[in-house]
Amino acid sequence: MTSPQSDPAPQPPQGHTHTHAHTHSHGPAAPVSRHLRKVIAAVLIPFATAVVVGLIAFWPGGVPDHERTGVGFDRQTQDGKVVQVVKVDCADVNAAQVPPTGDTSTPSGREAVNEQDGECAKATIEVTSGDDKGRRFVEVVQPDAPRQLKEGQGVVVAYAPDAPRDLQYSVTDVNRKVPMALLAGIFALAVVLVGRMRGVMALVALAVSFAVLTLFILPAILQGSNPLVVAVIGASAIMLAALYLCHGVTARTSVAVIGTLISLLLIGLLGSLFIGWASLSGNTDDNTGLIHGLYPDIDMSGLLLAGVIIGSLGVLDDVTVTQTSAVWELHQADPEMGWKGLYRAGIRIGRDHIASVVNTLVLAYAGAALPLLLLFSIAQSSVGTVANSELVAEEIVRTLVGSIGLVASVPVTTVLAALVVSADRAGSGGAQAATAAPARTGRGRRRKTG
Repeated sequence: MTSPQSDPAPQPPQGHTHTHAHTHSHGPAAPVSRHLRKVIAAVLIPFATAVVVGLIAFWPGGVPDHERTGVGFDRQTQDGKVVQVVKVDCADVNAAQVPPTGDTSTPSGREAVNEQDGECAKATIEVTSGDDKGRRFVEVVQPDAPRQLKEGQGVVVAYAPDAPRDLQYSVTDVNRKVPMALLAGIFALAVVLVGRMRGVMALVALAVSFAVLTLFILPAILQGSNPLVVAVIGASAIMLAALYLCHGVTARTSVAVIGTLISLLLIGLLGSLFIGWASLSGNTDDNTGLIHGLYPDIDMSGLLLAGVIIGSLGVLDDVTVTQTSAVWELHQADPEMGWKGLYRAGIRIGRDHIASVVNTLVLAYAGAALPLLLLFSIAQSSVGTVANSELVAEEIVRTLVGSIGLVASVPVTTVLAALVVSADRAGSGGAQAATAAPARTGRGRRRKTG
């Protein structure tokens, strides 16, 4: 009867309990056995080295200069402020003209009549930055314009140096810097208050991601480098920085990195195959057309593929880290569970996670393309016609390729994590069991002799 009672007896004395609890709290994030650390390092060190070499080899050294076209975003802009707004009769400022035919059955004809008979706003704008600071000009805002101006409002003004002096400046947008900065500050504060040190490191990782994107990926593509190669190098650098900064340099993080890398490679291969097969040019709107006009050597289809890879990276990080952490916690709960049991339990968690993540990804793309989908709905186009248009087909390929990579990341990361923790249990855990067994035997002998 003493033997069965000796199984719960291995609970150590009170002093040892504190040490065990401390070890357990850091166990999931601690490096695994020395052998597995060497195996993981043998994979990650060459990969990290290749990323650093790629960054050095493709480092652009800045955005190439070009002569501004004055079209779209490629315009010189300055800050401005609305100093006065006066209501005037639209007819007095010749804001709109009724069509010569007098036809008011069309939307443009009806709007012209409304604007001519309505009350317009005559706004005086003062330039508040640049060489012409203090200069004023007048902007007429029609009554049906989506953007109305008011006194004291900050605006963005475009400057056309080749135009007549009275027409050199025009209002292009509202200045939103203050509310955007405030929103960003609230976001950062919320992250730090809830995440504490992890939140601070997440913000640092976010800053690194933006730095890689703006200082490396975008300028390198504009310099004429292959967009796919640049995207892979940049995404890998972002992945390494984000994961290790947020989750520490541990075996668990390293497994998530490897799982993310494999999934990114799959996304790149599938994206390259289907973008080429579907003959997607990547030049589908005014912005991409302007880019192609300014830099005709840029591979626009490659730029589309680069966007697919970078866009999928953020969600991939979330899935791989979650799956790795789940397997680690399952191992802590039941150290005797083998890798097959860990995989089966982890994949059940992954199925729930992937169902919500894929839906989130699809809805995110649908939300971004909502005005476009609304136009197709107004035109009463069939689903086949809508899906076949290049503008929508790009989003479909982007969504489905990214979703396939997300789905694949679950079993890939889960099996990697299960193999690592189970091998660690067999390697280092076996030694711990061997040292614990004599202690139980020793207590058994003392009880028998006692």
